Amino acid sequence: MRRDVFQAIADPNRRAIISLLAGQQKMNVNGLAEKFKISRPAISKHIKILSECGLVITTQEGRDKYCEMKFEKLNEVSTWVEQYRKFWEEKLDALDNYLTTLQAKEKK
Repeated sequence: MRRDVFQAIADPNRRAIISLLAGQQKMNVNGLAEKFKISRPAISKHIKILSECGLVITTQEGRDKYCEMKFEKLNEVSTWVEQYRKFWEEKLDALDNYLTTLQAKEKK
């Protein structure tokens, strides 16, 4: 099942995993699991979801499984958020102009 990148960032544990991996080149799953108060299988489930979304790739090196962040997929989120940032900036600019006009009329 291919998941959506928005599903990945919807969960606080997955966002925390993304943050940890963003600061590293790669981390093994046990190292990640040590940073959380949830079980190792729960971490593995979150990593699986992140992998299905294309945000993380996992590689096997000997007995260890390593996770590496793939930031390209976050561009979808950035693009989506950007459209709303522009929308709200325009609305707030219009409100600012309106309030400035009202203040100028009151001073007359």
